[in-house]
Order: sequence, then structure tokens, then C-alpha cells
Amino acid sequence: MADSIRHAGRWTLEDRFASPWHYLPVEVPAGTSGLRVELDYDRATGAVLDLGCFGPGGFRGWSGNARESFVIARDAATPGYLPGELEAGTWQVMIGVHRVPPDGVAYRLTAQTATAAAAPDPPPLAPVPRDRPPRRVLPARPGRRWLAGDLHTHTVHSDGGLTVSELAALAARRGLDFLAVTDHNTVSHHAELAAASRRYGITLLPGQEVTTDGGHAGALGDVGWIDFREEPDAWLDATEAAGGLLSVNHPFAGPVSWTRPMRRRPPLLEVWHWSWLDLRWTLPLSWWLAWDPAAIPVGGSDWHQEGSDAPPGRPTTWVECEGDEPAGVLDGLRAGRVAISAERDGPVLLRHDDALVAVDADGLTVAGPQGPWARVRGDLATLPGWPGPHRLLDPAGAALALCG
Repeated sequence: MADSIRHAGRWTLEDRFASPWHYLPVEVPAGTSGLRVELDYDRATGAVLDLGCFGPGGFRGWSGNARESFVIARDAATPGYLPGELEAGTWQVMIGVHRVPPDGVAYRLTAQTATAAAAPDPPPLAPVPRDRPPRRVLPARPGRRWLAGDLHTHTVHSDGGLTVSELAALAARRGLDFLAVTDHNTVSHHAELAAASRRYGITLLPGQEVTTDGGHAGALGDVGWIDFREEPDAWLDATEAAGGLLSVNHPFAGPVSWTRPMRRRPPLLEVWHWSWLDLRWTLPLSWWLAWDPAAIPVGGSDWHQEGSDAPPGRPTTWVECEGDEPAGVLDGLRAGRVAISAERDGPVLLRHDDALVAVDADGLTVAGPQGPWARVRGDLATLPGWPGPHRLLDPAGAALALCG
């Protein structure tokens, strides 16, 4: 037995000016085992509407504009949404009025509650790859080792094209040791990470990309859901209180560049992102130094699907860790034991105490804050380590590796 609730109307520019988010109530009676919501509007008008949901107990999911419907049941839910008991009371379907044409856009929303709902079937697991490259060994301090990873990826839990298991298998095939799964404005993927880590032999860090019109931030760690409707300082406070780390993502990336003011600076900055379109540019370095020279530089592919963005590990973020669990990766990041390379198997520039160590970089040029100053000789070279960002440059001046 199912009951239907319908809403219809028109979102206008004035609605968007009033608030980015609007709420449509849905009454959920006691005994409900499933909720299905469908949003219909004409995308051909250029409108973009986001979709999310809150129950009486709080956040229950977000899919942005990647989906036009979702199901929440006791034992399963559409990716992006949290399964569990459906509390009786008033639920709120959240509409993000992201983009509206000048004459507005008509919409229809239908919500159905049922006392006997069929849960979505779980996706099949990707096969464990047989062709994983051997771990790359870089010179590390006693008791530690450098792990290769990526701090910015997406799955079907937001707008990505792969399931968690498919993404883990892909990252393992590319030789990565860890991967942060950072779906937009949701934590529904977190429940799958531990099992996928064990199956594919790769450390999967819980993460979420807090996503707004004025910029995106990566909240790393098992920190619970971060309310993206709050101001960025609240994201930082909540992430730190839960033991996680916050990064400003792709700060110089066209229409999704960072424009949000903050009282405090997050500890991490995604200096290297695929939007660094010409590796000869020093724009990432200038943004980093202007924003916060003390920020720890990290990299992220922003992987979504084949043919868009960059593959996992391009660039590769290296973290010197005492263990390979998520906590060990976070501790290494927090301590600033980080380097970035364009490729997992490419040249790497590491900081070791007061020195720089260049690995597999014979013939490349070392550049510091004042520009190029030395040529690397040999496949493992130690050079003076002055403060500030340093890069390994190819003969054309393109950056192949970076460290703070």
C-alpha cells in the first residue's frame, strides 16, 4: 500500500536570490518502510535543480543534479542516501535552486510512502585486479614509508560513474596505496569503504566534498556529515572537532574556484588539480602563497568517470606514514609529510629533515621560490632544502613534482 504526495510550481530567479535551498514537506506515517521521490523539470531550459532529503532526525541524503529520483528504505537506499528506519513525521525534500533561466522553470515533485517497499539491489562487486603494479619504495625515515594516493575522487554516490568497488579496483590497478572517496555533500559511501579496502588491498579514506556555488572543500576522515549550508568556518570547526582535516579544493578552477571568506585557514590546500592545465604556470603557487604559505599542499585527480577530469593518481599525493590505515594517512598529512608528483611512477621531490631528495629525476631542474637553481644528477640526489615550495621541472619548464 502506497500514499502519494505531490508538489508543483515554478522556481524563479527571485527564489534563488532568497536562498540556494528550498524545502518541500512530505508526511511520512508510522510504519512506513520505504520512501520514493521523483523530481521532474525541463533541463532543456538550462535549469539545474539539486535534490536532497532530511528526515525528522536530520540528514538522509543528497544527489545534487546527478539524479532526478531516489529511494530510501530500511535496509538499502539509492546511492547518495542513507538507509534506515523511516521516522514518522514531516520529512523535507530539499531542492537546490542552482541555475534558473530568466523566466523560471516549472517543476513537479512526487513522493510515495509505502508500508512494503522493495529495497534497491546492491551493485555487483568488481573483480579483484590481477595486474597490480608492485609498491614503489621511496627513501623514508625509520618506521615509516611513503604511500601513493589520491585525495579527491567520486563514485555513483554523487556524480561519478563507478561504484565504490569499481573505483577501488581501478585505483589498485594504477598502483595506488590509498584513496580518499569524496562524494559531493554526502557520506552514504562511507558504509562500503572498509569492505572494499579489504577486498582490493587499498586504504580507502572516508571523505566528502563539501560543495557550494562559492567553492568546494574536501573533508577527510570519518567526521560525520558536514552541513554544506553552513559557512566554511563551520565546516572547518566540525571537521577538526571530529579529528579530520579540511582542504580547499581546486581553488583556481573556472566557475568552481574558491571565493568564500574564512576567519581561519584550513590545514590543507589542493594546489595540484587537473585544472592546472599548463604545468609551466605558477598560478597554483601564487594562489597557495597568497592564501596561506603554511598550508600543506596536496593533489587530487577529481576523478568522476572515463574521459572526464584525470584518472586516479594523476597527480599522485605521497604521504610518509607510520601505518597504512586511514588514521596513519591522516597523521602523515597533518604532520606535513607530503609530496606531489605528476604520475605515480614519475619523478618525486621529497623533504627529508633539512634537505631535498630527488628520486628518478636525473637531468631535471630544481626550482624554488626564486626560480631554477640546480640540476639533478643521478636517480637519487640530495640537495639543500631551503624553505618554501620547490618543483622539479622538465626542459620545457613544466612541473613534474612538487613539495612544500
